[in-house]
Amino acid sequence: MGGERMRRRRGTPARSVAYAACGAVLLAGCASMPDSGDLRGVESTPRQDAQVRVYAMPPSDDATPTQIVQGFLEALTSDDADYKTARQYLTPEASKDWRPEQSTTVLSDGPGARADRPDRQDSSSLTYTLTGTKFATVDAQQAYAPASGHYNEIVHLAKDEKSGQWRIDVVPQGVVMGKSDFQRNYTSFNKYYFASNAEVEGSSLPMAVADPVYVRRYVDPTTRMVRSLMSGPTSWLDPVVRSGFPTGTELRKGAGPLTPDDRGKLTVPLNDRAADVGTGRCEEMAAQLLFTLRDLSPAVEEVELRADGGQLCSLTQDGAETVATRGALNQPDYLYFVDGERKLVRIAAGSSDADPDPVPGALGEGEQGLRSVAVARDENTAAGVGLDGRSLFVSALAPGSALGDPVLRSQGAGEQDRLTAPSWDAQGGLWVADRDPARPRLYLLEKGTAPPLEVRTPGLDGRIQAVRVAADGVRIALVVEKGDQRSLLIGRIERSGPDEAGTGGRPTVTVLELRSATPELEQVTAMSWAGDSRLVVVGREHGGVEQMKYVEVDGSTPDVPPPAALTGVKALTASEDELAPLVAYSVDGIVRLPSGAQWQKVTQGIAPVYPG
Repeated sequence: MGGERMRRRRGTPARSVAYAACGAVLLAGCASMPDSGDLRGVESTPRQDAQVRVYAMPPSDDATPTQIVQGFLEALTSDDADYKTARQYLTPEASKDWRPEQSTTVLSDGPGARADRPDRQDSSSLTYTLTGTKFATVDAQQAYAPASGHYNEIVHLAKDEKSGQWRIDVVPQGVVMGKSDFQRNYTSFNKYYFASNAEVEGSSLPMAVADPVYVRRYVDPTTRMVRSLMSGPTSWLDPVVRSGFPTGTELRKGAGPLTPDDRGKLTVPLNDRAADVGTGRCEEMAAQLLFTLRDLSPAVEEVELRADGGQLCSLTQDGAETVATRGALNQPDYLYFVDGERKLVRIAAGSSDADPDPVPGALGEGEQGLRSVAVARDENTAAGVGLDGRSLFVSALAPGSALGDPVLRSQGAGEQDRLTAPSWDAQGGLWVADRDPARPRLYLLEKGTAPPLEVRTPGLDGRIQAVRVAADGVRIALVVEKGDQRSLLIGRIERSGPDEAGTGGRPTVTVLELRSATPELEQVTAMSWAGDSRLVVVGREHGGVEQMKYVEVDGSTPDVPPPAALTGVKALTASEDELAPLVAYSVDGIVRLPSGAQWQKVTQGIAPVYPG
């Protein structure tokens, strides 16, 4: 990617926290809260660069109700496994019923609280209301989702008649914390499954699909990611992926924390559900594990799967690439763009060359002027939209190839009401949206040449202004305009065969469950996929200035530096391959962001694209 993101993999722990005023590993008493009366807020601790694990203090024997609630909320942000310290603030019955893994509610600031009635010494029962503004949630499947609205939950305390100590006997399920504490405690990793409705064109290998989840950063993330992978994909992704692990596969009972040895080899003992898998399926399971664990520290270089007392198979990181393919493994040969003569040209990807060559074939000869282009992922075919935005052309990138008639035409009255820039999927399908207000549509042209198939988009509220399909072929990014706002939405691509759909020999393709990847931006002007589950976008917040940033498909912000600032961005492109520099079309023409450098001008031109 660009210079700032080159060597930073998404799961690398970047920052932790040290509670300087209270000691490096103790939490209790750190927040600015009174020891009696209403709780005015559990302040989220600012993030710092010291990588220090943080632990909470148990309640003191003479703790007041306010201190009990305070200590419990702070213990939720500690690095205790299984929240052992937090449970000490609960009655035994409440601890037994409490399920912290059920959800994590993230608030814009730390949770505040108020006592619902005066704190009286003779009282044996008190109620506090926890309050805040929702920012995000993480569900039981560890899936992140942006959230909004008010948070209001009840915490009830009771005083033990014998000991005289206060404890919480009614507590909300899950955990709650402020945004900065969430960023310190949790980190995002991709777990990987295989596309079930898409085959990579020209390859017999299954396509790996990233499924981002959030896990606690310092609480045995390796074991937690392995368990999460085996439990299956998140609900949103589940309809379009499959797993190599047989249903019911788990770690063998009693298996301790999983840690790679000195050579980076991780041994994973499984229960008997996996005992009878063949070598091919076992290697798929191992590839899923290797893709999933590649960003953890210490690094996992090899996985050995065992069941029923024996070895099932062993696979290295290099071997995983022969079992399945991932978008980030596909290195583009060229960067493509439209030059001043409106023909398609290219330069070697990642090179310092600023002198482009016309592509072989009709699109490089200038016979048809172009305004936007897309190149198939195998780099053998390209598509281009004509200067007026009305016609879509497809041609082979080979000497002597002919242009032919347009494969699709728009009837939109103006140039901005016609065709978007096209995009290719992993199956060789060509996607494009027609912005004609009278008939807005999303189209798929199978193999780039089949008659346009109208893609169903139930739930779409607005008009599509830009289309980008992920390398895995099962997710699509759309910039959708509604009123004066343009939002980036991520949808799931589902396909059904002709017999199932009953459409007379043609499949049915549907984009479902569109969700926002940029809830804080009201104007998204450009975007591109920039990793297996990451995009780079240009946009602005309400009342703000234009910015370029990275976002995850689940709407979260990755813990990586944003690209260097660039003004006047009209288009940009990135590759899933982390080594390919970010490229943009701005007021200075075609510019690129090499590793560790600032934006550099390449040449004049418009509409830069990597394959896809």
